[in-house]
Amino acid sequence: MEDTVDTRLVTAYEAIRRREYEVINDLLTVLPKIETLGEERVAQVRDALFHADHPYLMVFVGPFNSGKSSLINALLGTQDLLTVGPVPTTDRISILRWGIDTQRMESGGEVDTVFHPSPLLKKVSFVDTPGLESIFQKHEETTRRFLHRSDTVVLVMLATQAMTQRNMEYLQQLREYGKKVLIVINQADLLSEDEKQAVRQYVLDQSLDKLNLRVPVWMVSARIGQAAWDGDTVNPEKWAESGLNQFEQYLDEQLDDVERLRQKLQTPLQITQNVHKVALEAVKANQSVLDQYQSIADNIQQQMNGYERELQKIIRDQLTLIGGKFSEATLRGTQAIREVFQWSHTIKAVRWGCMDILGLSRIFARVRQNPSYTRLVFEEHKVYEPISQLPDVVGQLGPRLEGKDLQDVDDLVKYAQKEIKALPETIRGKVIGDIRAPVKYDRTALQEIRADLEVIEGESRLIETERIENGLRNSVLMLATFELTLLIIFIVIQLLNGFDLGIFLVFLGMAIIGFFTLPIIGRILAGGHTNRMLKLQAQYIEIVSKAADKQLQHGMTLRQEVVAPLTRLVEAQTQIQNEQLNKLQKANQQMVEIEAELGKLGKKRLFGR
Repeated sequence: MEDTVDTRLVTAYEAIRRREYEVINDLLTVLPKIETLGEERVAQVRDALFHADHPYLMVFVGPFNSGKSSLINALLGTQDLLTVGPVPTTDRISILRWGIDTQRMESGGEVDTVFHPSPLLKKVSFVDTPGLESIFQKHEETTRRFLHRSDTVVLVMLATQAMTQRNMEYLQQLREYGKKVLIVINQADLLSEDEKQAVRQYVLDQSLDKLNLRVPVWMVSARIGQAAWDGDTVNPEKWAESGLNQFEQYLDEQLDDVERLRQKLQTPLQITQNVHKVALEAVKANQSVLDQYQSIADNIQQQMNGYERELQKIIRDQLTLIGGKFSEATLRGTQAIREVFQWSHTIKAVRWGCMDILGLSRIFARVRQNPSYTRLVFEEHKVYEPISQLPDVVGQLGPRLEGKDLQDVDDLVKYAQKEIKALPETIRGKVIGDIRAPVKYDRTALQEIRADLEVIEGESRLIETERIENGLRNSVLMLATFELTLLIIFIVIQLLNGFDLGIFLVFLGMAIIGFFTLPIIGRILAGGHTNRMLKLQAQYIEIVSKAADKQLQHGMTLRQEVVAPLTRLVEAQTQIQNEQLNKLQKANQQMVEIEAELGKLGKKRLFGR
């Protein structure tokens, strides 16, 4: 069998058909999700997908046992690809397509696909249908629903039952579909040559007289066609005798017609373009709903930002109070230290220090009581009273945050419920989850830091007081030692050299200078006290700030969880809308390109003649 089909034309046709299939298949992933588009439109594109997924489609119809399956087996050079029997064996539609291996893929619907490596199937897909007998009403309906997809319908009759009243009715019904029809009379080998011509002429006359329809009528023999095959090769003489060569000639003529091929590709493209236009309008119409969604999302986000700012202000206010308490304690401590180390107490302090150095027990006992003087001064100035107020300040932070959280959550619940209620019924049904306030509130973030804060509070009270007491004691002892040393040296010099006024004045000046060192030491200790309190304040505020941030995040999470069903809906619908629009725009560009390729189909071949 010589292949008369222009290879370049078929290749170009197949490339465009595959591209159409991919575009339509991609569209079918988005079209069912478009609100208001309707299942009817989606079904149209599914039908276009069928057209694009198949090359030229030839559908075999006719009464059961008329030899439809036998004819297809013979055309493909097989004997058992399709089941053949004296009783109805086909209760499903079978589409025969080219494939590397022979296999049947059964679907859950009414149509199965049979793949087979026949070169003929690269040009055409055959469709084997159930019989059209009225006693098999379901089969007849199944077949009729499939006819609109065909490019050519082959009405198969038996030579011994050609053009019966029932076959005439079938032909009339096929005419109403507006499809090209071929009448194939099988088992023509059972007739003589004269009988063949008579039967053929009778069918032609009946078609013209009764239906005013001129159709090709072929006399064929599936049995002789089967016998023509020897493995993968066919005997040309027997093949021509079987009449099956007419199928190949017909297909070559159809596939050699550029305009016919272009129309074959234009049909699914036009269907898809029409639905695409409606879908794009539907998506744009849904844009107003999307704008409403977005306004809800923006409103919620603005509320969230406002809530967070208010929570941060509450935290800042409490941290400022904490800083103020430390500053107040530091100021009072500085004043107390300066009082302890003021110059007027120097002579008394030196006297106590000298007695301590000389080891006079009575005086020593009095000096031992000296450090309590520092504590008394600190207590008098109420240095650590602000520190004692810190637990109350920190304790107020939790309830303030909790109160704000719960109030905001209630407001959000009311807002979200109102917005959901205002949504269209179809959209409202997509809300996942309930809008309600949480039943529990976690307060642990601020409660867990109490032990760490107590350590800092204790350190600021006890350790600082001990530091000042030790500083005072050491300073007094150093000053007393200095003054006693000066006195001893002066006495020794006087005993050795006699009284010298100049030396006396020098030693007197040094002693006076020594007395002024105590207030200076007090200022130094006050500066150290301030720095240490600032450090403790920073540690304290850091601990509280981190815990407050955790509590804040917990509160913001509660707010987000309350409106999550609504925000998830908004995000999902926005994403779907954007995806739909992007896919539709991409499909439109591809369809424009396909249409341009269709305009070029066959031109090179025509010019090359």
